[in-house]
Amino acid sequence: MQRMGPRRRRNAVALAAIVSGAIACSSLTGCNSVYSEGATAGAGIAGAAIAGAVTNNAAVATGIGLGAVAAARAGVQYSQRVVHTDTQDKIASAAGPLAVGAVAPWRATHSVPIEEDEKGRVTVSRTISSGTLDCKEIVFSVDRDATQNRAADSAFYVASVCRDGDKWKWASAEPATPRWGALQ
Repeated sequence: MQRMGPRRRRNAVALAAIVSGAIACSSLTGCNSVYSEGATAGAGIAGAAIAGAVTNNAAVATGIGLGAVAAARAGVQYSQRVVHTDTQDKIASAAGPLAVGAVAPWRATHSVPIEEDEKGRVTVSRTISSGTLDCKEIVFSVDRDATQNRAADSAFYVASVCRDGDKWKWASAEPATPRWGALQ
């Protein structure tokens, strides 16, 4: 049986700690920052382990590490975009059939809990166009229930939705930058 050296043992322990944290986080909601930082740290450790096994050249090792971190960040951003698109689709689906002034609830339940499940209300404030290009301006809320540490509150946003065949889809380029940042 081959014995691990001290360096490999430290890398294995660190990687095991990150994997354990990710597994624990997957059972909780709202672990977006832990998910993002954990993926970056895990990529850094994995990149260092690979670089240590492949080369003794510091420049090559740095390149491997930076590449691993960049790939991890891109993966995190992709998964966040998938979650945001799902939420936007849920809001658009609730808003599409509404007449101007009508209000309906919406709810997004995420299968991967990197963000909290969300809910709110949506109303159509005006019809932008109808006919071959059906589009509506909507106002939606994101409602948070009261907890022991905070009062219930709502945040409101404006967006546009358009019909795409039988479905209503999100049509805004910048509906809520403070809400989703650059990760529409």
